[in-house]
Amino acid sequence: MENSNFFAIEKELKLDEGYQKTYKNVDELLPTLPRSKGWWLDQLLQYQGFWLSTYGIRGSMLIDDHFNPRPTDLIVATSPKCGTTWLRALVFSIINRNSFDFSDHPLRKANPRDLVHFLEAHIPCRFVYICRDPKDVLVSKWHFANKLRPKGVPPLSLEEAFDLFSKGVSHYGPFWDHVLGYWKASLESPKKVLCLKYEDVKKEPLGCVRKVANFLGVPFTPEEENKEIVEEIVKLCSFEHMSSQDVNKSDTRSQEKPISNSDFFRKGEAGDWVNHLSPQMSEILDQITEQKFQGTGFSFH
Repeated sequence: MENSNFFAIEKELKLDEGYQKTYKNVDELLPTLPRSKGWWLDQLLQYQGFWLSTYGIRGSMLIDDHFNPRPTDLIVATSPKCGTTWLRALVFSIINRNSFDFSDHPLRKANPRDLVHFLEAHIPCRFVYICRDPKDVLVSKWHFANKLRPKGVPPLSLEEAFDLFSKGVSHYGPFWDHVLGYWKASLESPKKVLCLKYEDVKKEPLGCVRKVANFLGVPFTPEEENKEIVEEIVKLCSFEHMSSQDVNKSDTRSQEKPISNSDFFRKGEAGDWVNHLSPQMSEILDQITEQKFQGTGFSFH
């Protein structure tokens, strides 16, 4: 569910008898969970092997107890700062390519997170998943976390962020376990789970868009190829185009919407980590990645 209306929805859910048991279970569970320093002011709690905020745990338990996926449901899944906004835009544009004209497309007026609803879930329906080089993920998460820290609160240092990330303590982390879960699921159920790499989408966007369309069962027709619809989608969803839209330049925050649209756009590049991480940091992350992915058939290179 989307952050901007979560508080209003939650107020309604708490009044529903069917949900009260889940909220009670959440309240009883939270004090018993291991805790760690968070990336902004919140603490992270370890739940089912992953580090989540209280909001994330509550959402996960509500979904486990009450969400019944339909065969036609599609979940856009990522670890934070791996290309979530980009993937949402691509999937929305592919599925709805016959519903909107590119000159007056909803993505010109709305942020992708307002068009594709947000679910923190591990449920048995179709998934399109995207992951990214952990070194770029660390740098992006570090910048993002400091945008969200309140005024007057010292910024999170890169050294602190590196220490947390390398220990697996980050939202929905350990990062490597998150990736491996979806990778293994894609091998076991290739018709249910599609795994993409951020770097591949950057390098071959046309091929990746076609791959997603084929997975979703809506391949591009010869006529659409002749009309360069794939190229139009790639252009519409590009970082340059989306970040230039007025709706995505907004830096307005509120209690109901604590993260502004502009917070989701920084550089949109692959390999920016070289401008921030020391050789030692890079080597340590490479070692963790090699150890975690050894024998799995997965690699970022």
